[in-house]
Amino acid sequence: MKGTPWSDRRLYLLKAYEYASSQNQATLPRSGFVHCSESFIRSAHPLAKDVVLSMLSLDYDDTLMAAAGHQAEAIVDEVVEQYKGNYILAVEGNAPLNEDGMFCIIGGKPFVDQLNHAASNAKAIISWGSCASWGCVQAARPNPTRATPVHKVPGLPDKPIIKVPGCPPIPEVMTAVITYILTFEKFPELDRQGRPKMFYSQRIHDKCYRRPHFDAGQFVESFDDEGARKGYCLYKVGCKGPTTYNACSTVGWNGGLSFPIQAGHPCIGCSEDGFWDKGDFYSRLTRVHGFGIEADADRIGTTAATVIGAAAAAHAAASVVKRMREKGGNK
Repeated sequence: MKGTPWSDRRLYLLKAYEYASSQNQATLPRSGFVHCSESFIRSAHPLAKDVVLSMLSLDYDDTLMAAAGHQAEAIVDEVVEQYKGNYILAVEGNAPLNEDGMFCIIGGKPFVDQLNHAASNAKAIISWGSCASWGCVQAARPNPTRATPVHKVPGLPDKPIIKVPGCPPIPEVMTAVITYILTFEKFPELDRQGRPKMFYSQRIHDKCYRRPHFDAGQFVESFDDEGARKGYCLYKVGCKGPTTYNACSTVGWNGGLSFPIQAGHPCIGCSEDGFWDKGDFYSRLTRVHGFGIEADADRIGTTAATVIGAAAAAHAAASVVKRMREKGGNK
């Protein structure tokens, strides 16, 4: 069932085949966009078709499944009852709580009720994307629908939650999380915010190919200047890479071909909590330190010049003292 983009929910239930014995998987619709599902099916390593056809049984996904209506909705109850404690619920989007959840209705029921029902017998929950992980733009002030991330939904059964934020998440990150669980029969190590460390332990800035330009004080000042043509750092035109934890600069997008910064656009920090309420996307961050330099970007070049000047002055002073001593010795 589809409504307007901000009220659309997707529910997909996936269960593993016999060689992944104890791991079945389920995913549920929510308040958000369709692009998380669209991102998932674009994974290149592994291919989404290999995940779906060789690793999992895709029981329910209104974007990909053939069934519709009552036949499709019956699958939810079937999986919840037949695979108690043996499926993973992957939720794409968030639950609007205002008006008793009436802003999002799935199969005649509020999405929040569907979420609690599907989570009741789940082994764990994966929050796909920033909508499910943090609330995302649907939760932007003043948040009239009370769009609520999965982990803050009242009455949600106490289950382990793995957050995979991003708007949308990187395709290979989505499939890798599932593959890890099926391969090792355990959940990946998470950081204190509940994100897999293997993809969210470093800032985009840390591995960005434009980082040397940041350290050298070479910045794009406007999108049509010489620095932009030379591929300088995008920090001054709003890049949020220095405060965004994600794998964009290492895994990339479109099969590793590129990512926003490589295409010439600053990172907007879409995998971070609250990014939608932190000002416009083109206002630069303040007090971001350079490589070993406790100064912001405006002062990096000045500091470097000052250090070089001071070193030159010290060298000159030392030379003068040396010559004076030599002259004194000759006398």
